[in-house]
Amino acid sequence: MKKITLTLLLMFAVFLQFPVASFAANELRVLIWSEYMPEDFMDNFTKDTGIKSRVELYESTEELVAKLQAGGVKQYDVVVPSDYIINTMIKLNLLQKLDHSKLPNLANLEDSFKNTAYDPGNEYTAPYQWGTVGMLYNKEKLGADYVASTALFFDPASRKGPVVMIDSIREMLGIALKYMGKSVNTIDKSDLKALADMMIETKSSKYFAGFDVGTGGRSKVVAGTAIAALVYNGDAMRAVTEAPDKFVFANPKEGGVIWADNMAIPAGAPHVDYAHTFINWVLDANNGAALSNWTQYATPNKAAKKFITPENLSNPAIYPSQETMKTLEFITDLGKDNRYYDELWTMIKTR
Repeated sequence: MKKITLTLLLMFAVFLQFPVASFAANELRVLIWSEYMPEDFMDNFTKDTGIKSRVELYESTEELVAKLQAGGVKQYDVVVPSDYIINTMIKLNLLQKLDHSKLPNLANLEDSFKNTAYDPGNEYTAPYQWGTVGMLYNKEKLGADYVASTALFFDPASRKGPVVMIDSIREMLGIALKYMGKSVNTIDKSDLKALADMMIETKSSKYFAGFDVGTGGRSKVVAGTAIAALVYNGDAMRAVTEAPDKFVFANPKEGGVIWADNMAIPAGAPHVDYAHTFINWVLDANNGAALSNWTQYATPNKAAKKFITPENLSNPAIYPSQETMKTLEFITDLGKDNRYYDELWTMIKTR
């Protein structure tokens, strides 16, 4: 679901900042995004399976990969990487193949999640949640009839107040590219040059209120220090649920980014059987529904949908319409061409 940079030099530069935690010998060790499961989720797992667990949190894909490379690959049993980092993690020998004989609940998945482009046949991963990156905004500032548009960020004539951009290379640049009418995966040099110019101009605007993670952007909108932020839809829904008359989340009319987060087992996981038990437990229809009802992200679990809160299931901010889905695009791993985005991001951040 979240932030990524694929430059290995950056990974090695930051990994020493994240010492691997010490855990008890006989417990499931989960490394996962913050605010990504109900408080009683792991307690219920223990009640159902008898397996004790310990959860550690991270805020970015950089941090996840850094922790695994710093020794966590032999410390953690389950991690939750985003779709477009998976191929890179496989190439870095950070993940092991799943044993499908221990995962009967894979049958519960939507067909579209059984054979994804990033992991055909669920060889290494099982989907956890999916969602979009869009706009959380204050409709008291923008008006009840406002139609979400990233012109608020990128068009000088359309700016109305402070805005926060998401601190995630491919997702942030992907949304900017969609505003430009380009693919989020373009490697056309003229596209990237225009993208750099637009991002640098945007960053220099008096309305630029910084880059932040999804929860940070949400907090600034809620606090009133920004009128809008680019955030993950589940992060945004916390604010919308608490103050629906004030805050709105919408996918911008120009299009945006769709993503899927996935459960995977590190290559050196100490408790592989525990890991498979957990993944299969999450893929249970009732457990999958409990997860999505709390996170307010969409479930990839077809069997769980009958247990999803009707208000969530009918909410286009969580389950976009077919029309909106046509405007959304998955980010793909560009291999060696990822360097173009890494270099561009470094230039933007340092200007």
